[in-house]
Amino acid sequence: GASAFAFVTACQTAQQAAPAATQAFNVQNETAFTQDRDAILAMAGDYRVRFDFTETLPLLAGYELAEEKISGGFEVVRVIEDEGDFISLQHILVVGPEEAPVVVKHWRQDWQYEPSSVMVFIGGNAWEMRNVPTETASGSWSQTVYQVDDAPRYGAVGRWTHHAGVSQWVPPAEWRPLPRRDMTTRDDYHTISAINQHTITPDGWAHEQNNTKLILGHDAPVALVRELGINTYRHSTDFDPSPALEYWTATADYWALIRDEWARIARENEQFAISVTGETDEMYGPLLTIAEDVMNGVLSAEAGFEEAKGVFSEY
Repeated sequence: GASAFAFVTACQTAQQAAPAATQAFNVQNETAFTQDRDAILAMAGDYRVRFDFTETLPLLAGYELAEEKISGGFEVVRVIEDEGDFISLQHILVVGPEEAPVVVKHWRQDWQYEPSSVMVFIGGNAWEMRNVPTETASGSWSQTVYQVDDAPRYGAVGRWTHHAGVSQWVPPAEWRPLPRRDMTTRDDYHTISAINQHTITPDGWAHEQNNTKLILGHDAPVALVRELGINTYRHSTDFDPSPALEYWTATADYWALIRDEWARIARENEQFAISVTGETDEMYGPLLTIAEDVMNGVLSAEAGFEEAKGVFSEY
């Protein structure tokens, strides 16, 4: 399909900045816009990744800091859409032994230049579309993050800066759902107020997080603890990215249909939610299983999506 072809093409040029798409929109500062695009596109590549989260400051009496959580592996990041003012990057993890690698569809980040609205997390498993004032949108990019089944996670609006040879994007704090590392192991807080900073580095890029874990259900949110996170992506040739690329080539059309369905839900509803409490594995599990059937040729992308619509209607 067209989306699979586009992905393979992007794979072949992952270490190079993609050519700018035809721009049918007004750009007041083309130099800054080009620098912004180059920074976003620079996040595509093959990486050794390390995820490091450390609670640093208890903010509620009696709270004891949790142990540091460190994990990692290898990750493939590719441009799956580039419309000039819109760029979508898909992450795919490659874990396990070299002789038997396991491919895990991971998160996705969508970047929109001067957005009119942004999808934000509002607690529970619920989101809403928030209008972005013109003065805020001017020269800014929204980043919207999606999880393994392309369900939304969180969004924010900020500006890229390019000072002292460093490109970085820093938005104001926005809410985001609990990460899986906490969603599946604890129930003492309900949401994170996070500043998610992206910085391009000489050997890749980093996703820095300044997180405040919040307890809801009171007159106002109660801060539990502060946490610092640093996810580092370092270019690597120490693994074979082909299993991830093969997975995506086989399933790209199916996931494009899933993305379209989520976009329709967001477009038609100012607020929406997944009717699952806590970790949404009851929904993403079946959608990922269907993707495996599509990859293995048991189902076509269209037939897989027909099954997926049943999962959407249930949750």
